[in-house]
Amino acid sequence: MPDKLVPLTREGKVKLEAELEDLRAQRRLIAERIHNAQEQGTSQNDAEYEDAKLEQGMIQGRILGMEDVLGRATIIDEDGAHKSGRVMVGSGVEVLQDGKTQHYQIVGAPEADPGKGRISNESPVGSALLGREVGATVEVLVPKGVIKVKVVKID
Repeated sequence: MPDKLVPLTREGKVKLEAELEDLRAQRRLIAERIHNAQEQGTSQNDAEYEDAKLEQGMIQGRILGMEDVLGRATIIDEDGAHKSGRVMVGSGVEVLQDGKTQHYQIVGAPEADPGKGRISNESPVGSALLGREVGATVEVLVPKGVIKVKVVKID
């Protein structure tokens, strides 16, 4: 669905924009490598030329993907999310899962980093928590089976 909005924090949008600029700078350097390899025209440079063309294609794909995400970005109202009585994108949520307390921040997919407790609103746990209040228990189908997650606190 190409018109689907992509929720991002302000910080996340700034990071993506900076990464996009870095990729564009890399693309310029790769174009120079391709040009130099073409000018030398020896068979020794064929491998360098092919490598640079492959790298150029990968970087161009990443640039197009990031431009698409940034073009559909919508900034998360983190202040509103922190004050809401329900879990929403931007909320921090403390949950009881498998007898352990865990803290997640619900973010858009481009900013997800489960190792740092930042889960996507599109992930099984993230989407199951959206709209829930403190005290709610949800069953979530994850790759290892069904788990129960109880909302303890929303911040």
